[in-house]
Amino acid sequence: MAETGLPPSWEVRHSNSKNLPYYFNPATKESRWEPPSSTDTEKLKAYMAQHHSSAPSVRAEGAATQPEGKIRASHLLVKHKDSRRPSSWREAEITRSKEEAIEMLRAHEARIRSGETSLGDLAVSESDCGSARKGGDLGFFGRGDMQKEFEEAAFALNPGDMSSVVETASGVHLIERYTPFDSMLSRPPPLSPIWKSSMKLAHL
Repeated sequence: MAETGLPPSWEVRHSNSKNLPYYFNPATKESRWEPPSSTDTEKLKAYMAQHHSSAPSVRAEGAATQPEGKIRASHLLVKHKDSRRPSSWREAEITRSKEEAIEMLRAHEARIRSGETSLGDLAVSESDCGSARKGGDLGFFGRGDMQKEFEEAAFALNPGDMSSVVETASGVHLIERYTPFDSMLSRPPPLSPIWKSSMKLAHL
């Protein structure tokens, strides 16, 4: 069985209702969205990237086009100790400062803009949002669906563009807006580096 990095008796399970992974202890019947204490986060990140990321797939012919007034975007979130909820699937307690979170995010941004990797690939293991398992994909959203700062940044992007650091109460984000063609996919493929430039997050 693959090494999850979780403490003894804990295992990763999948919530069908939320379409997200969670952590369960069969011995105590305890379940939680954040990893339990003493989790080896590096092993957990590697396990989640391998077993709980969604493979891209094209919707069936005749699928609905982009809803009017809505856009589709993905993001990579790095939380810090002053985030509204300073915990995530990656870390039970987040203690880094906002400055450290911004530094981490800028390092991710540099790798993406260099063409070394894509936001979607990095989000799977590095994002503190539950959307990580979907490559950061948030689906379609309209005005008023996200936190104000996130919404303004996302709608200001041209299709195919990626933002610089965006700050919200949830943490700091990189946001990538999909092109209309990519929005026809159930999970758009990573955008080519040539297109890269320069929040339904109420639950975070």
